[in-house]
Amino acid sequence: MRKLTTVLVFLASMVSTYAQTLTGTELLDKAIAYHDPNGQWSTFKDSLKVVMETPNNSSRESIIYLNLPKEVFNLTVKKDENTTQYQIEQDNCNIIFNSRRDFTKEEKATYRLDCDRAFMMKDYYTYLYGLPMKLKDPGTNLDPKVATKTFKGKTYLVLKVTYDAVVGKDTWYFYFDPTTYAMEVYQFYHNEADNDGEYILLSGIETFKGIKMPKTRKWYYNKDDKYLGTDILSHPN
Repeated sequence: MRKLTTVLVFLASMVSTYAQTLTGTELLDKAIAYHDPNGQWSTFKDSLKVVMETPNNSSRESIIYLNLPKEVFNLTVKKDENTTQYQIEQDNCNIIFNSRRDFTKEEKATYRLDCDRAFMMKDYYTYLYGLPMKLKDPGTNLDPKVATKTFKGKTYLVLKVTYDAVVGKDTWYFYFDPTTYAMEVYQFYHNEADNDGEYILLSGIETFKGIKMPKTRKWYYNKDDKYLGTDILSHPN
């Protein structure tokens, strides 16, 4: 055990030393080279299937179609007996609920059937499944200094990211494998001093158009490590 501990300390020291030679931009470039080696994200056009599992709740299945060059986003969500479709093309938005375009005020409020929700879901899915490439977007501020941190027993190269106020207010940390530069954890805080926000553990890989996307995302609260749910990515049938 003592020898193993010595080896782990030595490896962590090597990672820390290496981090001091990397800038935040260089680390991000290496991570993008791993996840999107052929530079396909800007022209991405494909469909994703995401199943969300949460404690004491039924699963939710989402089929997401992205056509980034044409600014098209289609989302079909199936949960229990309901199916909701959000359709966006540039600034145009349509919503279909259980095959109907007309729905009651109660349905609209209960199931959040509005275009604000549609555009929010577009931003959400495009951001999460576009990482780490989305960290090149305007308004994203990379900390020039790369940190090292041991998280859940593994030492990572860590990139701190903040955003211009018009983009977002949260502080994010992205954890990359020091050898492959694969993104394996990310974490965000609304107020870091309060230790609020969440961390997300990533595992597995699904490849879409040559882009390596994490297959499984497990969400937890920062404050108490409470498990929130799991998103499982796959190709639609």
